Order: sequence, then C-alpha cells, then structure tokens
Amino acid sequence: MRTSRGALGILCAGAILIAGCTSGTPEPGASTTPTPPPSPADLVLTNGVVYTVDAGRSISSAMAIAGDTIVYVGDDAGAAAFVGADTTVIDLGGRLVLPGLIDSHAHATSGVSDLYEVPLYGIGSVEEYQQAVADFLAASPGLTALRGAGWINAVFGPQGPTAAMLDAVAPDIPALLYSEDYHSAWANTAALEAAGITAATPDPAGGIIERDPDGSPLGTLRESAMALAEGVIPPYGVEQYLEGLAYFQGFAHSLGLTTVYIPSLPGGDDAALQALHDFEASGDMAIRFPTAVNIDPEEDLSAVDALAARRSAEAGGLFQIVAAKIFVDGVLEGGTAYLEEPYLHQPGNGELLWDPEHYNEMCAALDRAGVQIHVHSIGDASTRITLDGFAHARAQNGARDARNMITHLQLVAPEDIARFADLGVIAVPQPYWFVVDTYYHQAVDYVGQERADAQYPMRSFFDAGVTVASASDYPVSWPPDPMLAIELGITRTVPRGSEIYVDPDFETPLNPEEGVTIDQMIASFTINGAYAISMEGEIGSLEVGKKADFIVLSQNILEADPGAIHETTVLLTYFAGREVYRSEAYPG
Repeated sequence: MRTSRGALGILCAGAILIAGCTSGTPEPGASTTPTPPPSPADLVLTNGVVYTVDAGRSISSAMAIAGDTIVYVGDDAGAAAFVGADTTVIDLGGRLVLPGLIDSHAHATSGVSDLYEVPLYGIGSVEEYQQAVADFLAASPGLTALRGAGWINAVFGPQGPTAAMLDAVAPDIPALLYSEDYHSAWANTAALEAAGITAATPDPAGGIIERDPDGSPLGTLRESAMALAEGVIPPYGVEQYLEGLAYFQGFAHSLGLTTVYIPSLPGGDDAALQALHDFEASGDMAIRFPTAVNIDPEEDLSAVDALAARRSAEAGGLFQIVAAKIFVDGVLEGGTAYLEEPYLHQPGNGELLWDPEHYNEMCAALDRAGVQIHVHSIGDASTRITLDGFAHARAQNGARDARNMITHLQLVAPEDIARFADLGVIAVPQPYWFVVDTYYHQAVDYVGQERADAQYPMRSFFDAGVTVASASDYPVSWPPDPMLAIELGITRTVPRGSEIYVDPDFETPLNPEEGVTIDQMIASFTINGAYAISMEGEIGSLEVGKKADFIVLSQNILEADPGAIHETTVLLTYFAGREVYRSEAYPG
C-alpha cells in the first residue's frame, strides 16, 4: 500500500455513482455543455477491493472522501477526477476495504476495568485465580478494596467460589470479583462483613446468596444479590472513567470498530454519564456511542418519562441515549436463565426477573414514548416472555418501526424465531460464544445434551428474514475481535492457535447447521448494526453521501479460508473521514 499526494491524471471511465467526465458524440438533442468536474476530494483510495455492503453487495476498486463524507465509489479511472493537488491518495495494493464495524452490544464504560481491576480471564483453576489476585495485590500496594472480573462458573461447583478461597490471598481488604458473564460476584469475608451479609440476610428479589447448610453465605452472590456487596467497593470517579473510555476507544479502533452500542448504563452511574459527556466535549471522542439506560423490575412506569427526558437531552451527538435496557432473566451457567423445561442439576426453571404483567405494561409504555427496548434474554422461556411483551405493546399502541432488540439468545424455541420477523425484532447474538468450550460442557450437565447442542441459533434467524446484528458483550468476550467472531459465525469451531483455544476437544463444531455465510457475518457487523440504531442512512455501508467510516484489512476475508479469518488484522481505521488507527504492519 502506498500513500501519495498529487494527481493521478484525468481519465474518463464509467464511474458507478458520480460521473467525472463524458466522452463520445452527443446524441441528437443532448446538451453539449461540458459536465463540470467534481471538486477535489481530501482522500482517494484506489486499487483495492471495496466491499460496499450496499443493497446489491457491490464491489468496487476506488472510493473518494471529502470531509467526513463519501463522494464517490467506483473504478480507479473515475476516481481520478477527484484528485487535486492536496488530495491524499492511498494505493490499497489490492487489499479489502469494509465499512467501519459496529458492535451492537459492548460495555465500553467497562474499559476502566481493564486498567484498574485484577483480570481473571482465560484462567482455568482455583490456584491460578488465587495467584492472579496475589500478584495483583503485590503490584498494587495501598489498595483499600479489590475489584476484578473474569472467573468461570464451571471451575467451581454449582454454588460457586467461596469466601475462604479468596481469604487465602486477600484477607485484609474487601474484595469483589465478578464472573466472566458479570451475573455472579465472588466476595471475600471482609466484603461480606462490611456489607452486613449474614445467614439472616434474605435473598433479594431476583437474586441468590449461595449458602452453606446452616444458611451462612458462602461467598458467591448471583444477579441482584451482587448489589448487596457493591457498596463496600469505592465507585469509580469521572477521571477514571475518562481514562477507561480513551483506552477503550483506541482498542476499538485497532479492531476496526467505529460504532459501539453501550447496552447498559445504570441510572445511578452519574460518573460514567458525566465521563461520556466530558469525553465528547473534549473533542477526543472519535467513535459513536449509542447507549441504553437500565430500567429495573422494581421501577414503575414513571421511569419511562424520566428515560424519555434523558433521551431528548442526550440527542444528536456521538454519545446519545437511544434505548431502555431490560434484564428479563439471568445466565445459564449461574442457573438463573429462565427455561421452558427445568434444569437437571437443580430444582426449578431459573429466575424470571420481571413479573410478566408488569413487564408487558412497561413495554407498552416505552413503546408509546417511542423508546427502543434492548432486552437481555438467555433462556427460551425468557425470550418467549420478551416477545410477548413486544406483542402486547403492538396490540396496545398499534404497529410501529420500533426496532426492539433481544440479545444473547442462547436457547430459543424454533417456533419463536418467526415471531422476531413478525414483530420486527432485531436479534443481537454474540458469535464469540458459538463454540464447544467449558461453558458447553457445563450446559450439558445443566440442561442435557439435546438442549446444549441446540444453543445459539443464527442461520435460522437469517432464514426467517430477521435482522441480525452481531456483538461481543465486551468485556465478557475476550478478545472482542470482530474477525474472530466472523470466523466463528461461519465455522462455529474454536480455531487452533487463537487466544480462546484451550483443548483439542473444543474443535468440535457447535450446532454446525446454524453456521452462516461470510456476507451475512459482515452484514451483521455493518449495515445490520446501523439499522439497529436507525442510522442505516448514514453509516453501515460505503455509499455516496454516507459517513466515511471504513477499515482496511490485512487479507481479503471474502476469499480467505474461513478457518483463517481470525488471523486477519486491521491496518487502517477511518472515522468520519479521519484516520484514527494505523497498524505498525501498515506498509504505506
């Protein structure tokens, strides 16, 4: 790839979207007034494979950008008309260009956790967790409390890790370590005592305190029970969140992400909200952050008015509040996903976090206010109830282009997939999870082979005409690399040599009939993600008039072996016509 300034020469050719010149003998009656040449562009890309992701999925070789907008997509000869004395010209050397990628569910404000918390991701034993905590404390003298995340439920028994395990390495300060899915927390004795959690403490609505036979808390808190201990850990301040957002933005750019949907901003997290404001006001924000704000089961319908007011106040910028976030159930590995059929390892069907009637009325109220709804649903019963709420809203208010979303979708009844299409609901899966791994083997124990083998449908959604927008659920998925997700959506197999490869047994595909095509996976990270936030007219494809969000890749994933897509790296990332990331491997 080469970057140069100057003219390519004015050539006449068939530009597909904006003509740069005319040739030949005018037809009778045709105007003989010469077509004025276009104004020079700021940036012209040539000699590439520009996969536009337009309606026809067309491929061109060149693109021109003026300011933050695409002004031409076509062949190299047509692009020459856009080159002036000050135009930057990039010779792509045959490399692939895609629209900037969109992650439709990633907790960007959790970037702060990568900077200030002990990481437990990718560890597979109690001893390794303990060593990671001990090493972090040794490197961080003076801590008054410890945060962390990343432990896996499957490493422990059904009741999770114990306070005694954590006390062995962190006895003196409160410690609260979240599971990889952030639906359970591991507390030490100091944290339990500081929070006043004892045998007499009742389980909160929608939560579980794991206990020993005499009722004493063991150290694992699930779902809403986590909130009982969170107050003993000092919250992050605005400056820490700002540092985390800047870190996350740079990381996202290196992965080709130019838009990230923040799916959960707790209403009381004023520091995170202020940090998002300050980050944009500083002029340093170079990414789009559409954001959902939580509505919890104990809130009444007045929460809708409050959210609608916040949405109006936060409209129009790179950071905007666009939706309500609702958790309808928990997670399978915690035994809290809500299922149609009972679990095998414990009594009952899991945790339904909302009263269905209250949930239905909340959906109807949000719909009347024109607020999009983004729902966490893991279990098949939870997803059915979620869809029932959307259907209730339609029956109450009439049909509208609501573009509500359901994310995660680990178990879905086949008959409910058509309801997504009927109700215009967007499916937001995490392809990073479409593999046989530790969680799969735990699912076999918890729900049986048949249900475990039917996890994470995707092709069925596409076949039913459902819009599918892919996501990472960062920091739950690590690494949150869309190239890895694109591969897994096709192969549904952990690639040997990847960061998530652990065991040869994991090379078995998960539910392989649900594998999709490369075109579908790219669409799920581009135009479908744009549709999910009602921005398909501005981003998500490379077309004239749209924002110049695009990336250049190290290999052509349209033609690559699907099993090698995870090896692809991002060489360049542009946001709104401005270069925001350049790989050291970029040869220009």
